[in-house]
Amino acid sequence: MVTPQHMPASPETPRATGVILAIDYGKKRLGLALSDESGITSRPFATWERSNRRRDLGRLRDLVRDERVRRIVVGLPLHLDGSPSEMSEEVKSFSERVRKALGIPVELMDERLTSWEAKQTVSAREPRKQALRGSQARIENRKKSPLDDVAAAIILRDYLLRVRGGNGARD
Repeated sequence: MVTPQHMPASPETPRATGVILAIDYGKKRLGLALSDESGITSRPFATWERSNRRRDLGRLRDLVRDERVRRIVVGLPLHLDGSPSEMSEEVKSFSERVRKALGIPVELMDERLTSWEAKQTVSAREPRKQALRGSQARIENRKKSPLDDVAAAIILRDYLLRVRGGNGARD
């Protein structure tokens, strides 16, 4: 498992103070998750359809301002053996653009198996949701919707565990 990586020239600040934004980067969508102010909890926030670099950075800038985000963690796609994937360089480039545009620290965090874990998490919750709400339609809608925000929340959860010195879910 790769530990969080600082982007070059990132100013050092205490890691778990203030809201942290996690991004699950994809060619078509950005999955977003936020921590609480204390850096203890992680929750899915939104899945955004990508449009273009300028608009995507503008939306991120607004979110960072509105939610008072102090740090961003971007999922780094790696192969299971830890080697860089086809998307690794694109994610590193995106992370650097975000750091420069927003002026806050950006770190990379290993995201191996987060999409798989997101699917498992949602699948495990569906029978309980159905029993609690009695609504098959809501479950069907979630099955069809992207899980990028849930994957971002898993990335953020693992990051928060690591910076607090706990064991990550996939150590």
